[in-house]
Amino acid sequence: MAPKRAVLSVSDKTGLIEFASGLLKYGYELISTGGTYKVLQEAGLAVTYVSEITGFPEILDGRVKTLHPKIHGGILAMDTPEHRAQCEQAGIELIDLVCVNLYPFRETIAKDNVTFEEAIENIDIGGPTMVRAAAKNHARVTIVVNPANYEQVLASIAENGTVTPALRQKLAAEAFAHTADYDRLIADYLEKQQATEVFFPQNLRITATKLQDLRYGENPAQKGAFYLDLEAGRGTLGYARQLQGKELSYNNWMDMDAAWEIVKELDAPACVIIKHTNPCGAALGRTVLEAYERALAGDP
Repeated sequence: MAPKRAVLSVSDKTGLIEFASGLLKYGYELISTGGTYKVLQEAGLAVTYVSEITGFPEILDGRVKTLHPKIHGGILAMDTPEHRAQCEQAGIELIDLVCVNLYPFRETIAKDNVTFEEAIENIDIGGPTMVRAAAKNHARVTIVVNPANYEQVLASIAENGTVTPALRQKLAAEAFAHTADYDRLIADYLEKQQATEVFFPQNLRITATKLQDLRYGENPAQKGAFYLDLEAGRGTLGYARQLQGKELSYNNWMDMDAAWEIVKELDAPACVIIKHTNPCGAALGRTVLEAYERALAGDP
């Protein structure tokens, strides 16, 4: 039986060495590109450069590395006699796992004074293509786009000898969400470059990530969760830190939002006491403590 093969090409190197070491431990051969290959090689891990597989060098300043039939054929081939025969005839070996995360477009455009050319160069092409190919063929291939999933993938291989179908499908769904968010971000950026006045996009695309499950929804019999709009700035409640107390409910978040809408308009230290989104007490002070004491004194 041919050894399993994994392609690793990541911008976020978090946990890469440990994950690659785990794959080697369970008999995977590693294929890699560019900076990922260099990191793995410097760590002393056995890894094959992608050009040795494709027989074709990277070209166009690295814009074309993995866009080759020996990579995508190996990813997209189904586990059927017909596909295996075609791959054998074309000299294509199957790829069983793809670990890819994309060029940091979000981080790039968030930088001060980033140029349009810099932003464009951070649009990943080969990465999303491999991600989508592997996710489409998740019946056979495992796609991993998030370092947070490395441990779970290795645990599945250790326990079952392979990644289970249920986990492959879960990871495929996450992968398609990953590329959809990436494309949305690029589309929004390009649209905003055309704006000369106040910008109201033709299509409003929002991507939010779940921060926490709530203790309950608007009423105790309901469930709820709190999501953060990834394009929201740091002056929003999504970046607040809970210092003490039990898990928050929907109504807690609504009260905090009402309080924040008041105090963020004020320059001096301020405190607002809220009940059911209504300000019961509000005050300014020379210090936050003084503002709190005054707000409490004003609460009927």
